[in-house]
Amino acid sequence: MNMDAEILTALRSSGAGSLSGTELAQRLGVSRAAVWARIEDLRALGYEITASPHGGYRLLSTPDVLHADDLLSRLGKTRVIGRDIRVFRETTSTNDIIEKLARDGVREGVVVFAESQTKGRGRLGRRWVSPRGAGLWFSILLRPVLRPHEATQLTIMAATALARAIREQTDFTLEVKWPNDILVGGRKVAGILTEPTAELDRIRHVVLGIGLDVNQAAGDFPPDLRRIATSLRAEAGRPFDRAELAVTVLRALDRDYLRLKEGQFEGLAAEWEQLCTTLGRDVTILLGSRRIRGRAESLDSEGALLVRTEHGRLERITGGDVTLAK
Repeated sequence: MNMDAEILTALRSSGAGSLSGTELAQRLGVSRAAVWARIEDLRALGYEITASPHGGYRLLSTPDVLHADDLLSRLGKTRVIGRDIRVFRETTSTNDIIEKLARDGVREGVVVFAESQTKGRGRLGRRWVSPRGAGLWFSILLRPVLRPHEATQLTIMAATALARAIREQTDFTLEVKWPNDILVGGRKVAGILTEPTAELDRIRHVVLGIGLDVNQAAGDFPPDLRRIATSLRAEAGRPFDRAELAVTVLRALDRDYLRLKEGQFEGLAAEWEQLCTTLGRDVTILLGSRRIRGRAESLDSEGALLVRTEHGRLERITGGDVTLAK
């Protein structure tokens, strides 16, 4: 954690109180002049920090921007996910940046946010609209000890964590459409894109991308998406603090990723099944040129969807485009 994050952490820990420049300097092991300089830089970024000769510094408000130091100060200590956070004003796709970091040997847990993406993508190469300052567009580097056919477990893990985090901030009834969509009222509010790089018998790394529509108004979505997409603001009728929501999501992901690493996928799968609207429904699945029709019955022990086909066979599905019967 760098100096800005430590200053914000200290100011938040003081609650409604304040901290003197001397106290901050002692905590950080720097001069009072260095503290003052960093406070000025934070003010320039939009943080409202008051100062008085006798009362010291006090944090009154934060800007509606994602700032790595602010996220780190809010998040506190995590085991894996979020121990390194980077924020870009704009990028093609946060998945692209994480892929480069993975190839450079960066350890797992790094999170990359973008205020906007010019080429955000979902599953099967679909476009993900990522307007500036309206949502949470981010990707995480993971290096799990899993075999390639177990990669679906990460999507299941992320879906349960993301749904739980959204519930902490809203009173919504959430649903999961296999394998990666989070729905509110039947419309998509978030999606998950899992991109593994694997050898024959092991996963080398996984780029876990998440897009969460937060503060768009209903009319902000392109016309072709308004029937199928929504945002937290559109559903709740109020805006959300994106930084606080981001921290809630990262904490949930960190907890559930550790559960997965400790062999607790069965518990995660059980939680996921309680949310899933796909199970027990008639589905049509497109796998390239192949079309499978049947009833989605359950998950198997590795996270694949088990579908009883119209011919009575039990098919194990790990990908494809799933359509629910009306």
